This record gives sequence, structure tokens and C-alpha cells, in this order.
Amino acid sequence: MQSEVKPTALEEKWEKNKSSGPSLDDAYSEDGKIKEGGVSEEIMSLIPQPTGWRIALLPYRGAAVTKGGIMLAKETKERTQLATNVGYVLKMGPLAYADESKFPYGAWCQVGNWVIFGRYAGSRIPIDGGEIRLLNDDEILATVSDPENVLHM
Repeated sequence: MQSEVKPTALEEKWEKNKSSGPSLDDAYSEDGKIKEGGVSEEIMSLIPQPTGWRIALLPYRGAAVTKGGIMLAKETKERTQLATNVGYVLKMGPLAYADESKFPYGAWCQVGNWVIFGRYAGSRIPIDGGEIRLLNDDEILATVSDPENVLHM
């Protein structure tokens, strides 16, 4: 006679948290980019609204499988995300790019753009399922159409 194995209290908590709601992991597709159609409203509700001239970015995560078909470990993907200098603009503060003397030609980026920023720029904010970066508006260096066009180490 087999007895049924009951999950521990910690396993029950993990299962409950797993099905409790959206996380930043849900924003990414298999290739590490943002899913088609952008970030859902559920996930956007997790992102704090930047104040002043700050911009909230979702760092590029990178593909789970290399072009040669090798599956990357979770730690490798997380290391790539920490070291990346490419991100997807999620939200902008009310004063971002509002200073006409500093930005005479208008905003350098908009919500929904992939941007390049300095390696140590901004603050890393951990959120369920990942992290976002909060940068000042003048820390954006360039926009790119595809984050894969930038070499990631």
C-alpha cells in the first residue's frame, strides 16, 4: 500500500505564489525579447511610475537557447541580464525630456523603444520575476531596432 506524499508548507507556499499573479518573467518571449504586442497591463501594474526625469527600463534578457542549439543555464541568462546595457523603455517620468535647453531636438527615446545605456547607469530595482532599471533621461546613449544587434557578454 502506497501512502500519498504531502507537500511541505514551503512547497505549498511556492505553489501558491507561482499561481498568484503576473511576474516580469511573463513579459519575455523565448528569445529574450519582449513578447509580441508589448508588455501587458497586468505586468505594467508591477512597474513603479518613475518620478521627475527618470525612465523605467526592462533589461534585455537574451535567448534561452544559442543559435547552435545549446540550452543556457538559468544563472547564465541572469548574468547576461545583469551585464546587459540594452533595455526596453516601459515608463517615463513626467519631466523626462521636458527641458528644452538640454534636449532642443526633443526626446531621445519613447515608451516601447529598445535603448542602449551606460554599463553602470541607473538603479537596479528587483521586482517579482526579475528586475528593472531606473535611469535619468540623459543616461540614454542610443536607440536600437533589435537588441540582438548589440553584442552581449
